[in-house]
Amino acid sequence: QVQLVESGGGLVQAGDSLRLSCAVSGRPFSSYTMAWFRQAPGKEREFVVIITWSSGTTYYADSVKGRFTIARDNAKNTVFLQMNSLKPEDTAVYYCAASPLFFTYDPRRYDPSRYDYWGQGTQVTVSS
Repeated sequence: QVQLVESGGGLVQAGDSLRLSCAVSGRPFSSYTMAWFRQAPGKEREFVVIITWSSGTTYYADSVKGRFTIARDNAKNTVFLQMNSLKPEDTAVYYCAASPLFFTYDPRRYDPSRYDYWGQGTQVTVSS
């Protein structure tokens, strides 16, 4: 069983930065695909970014490209999401997700049902 625990959310002002963490435990995950999704009130869960743990290959949603950066720390078994130049529209609960399959390069990355494991989520609120 894989367990994901997010942390690092909070209340910030527009233009500020935050770094989210996703601590991974359980089965060996060196071949896993990791992703961040977010969900705002009344909206569907939205893909943010994906990373293949072994190769470091990434793919970003257009809405965050150039502002957000995903990275992994093998020693700490943790995936990070550095969020810069935050906007009010970035306000959402952010979720970490994992899958043992590789689909960084195809549209399955956008589909939350393709991911087997989820964290509990961390709230990010950006005030204007």
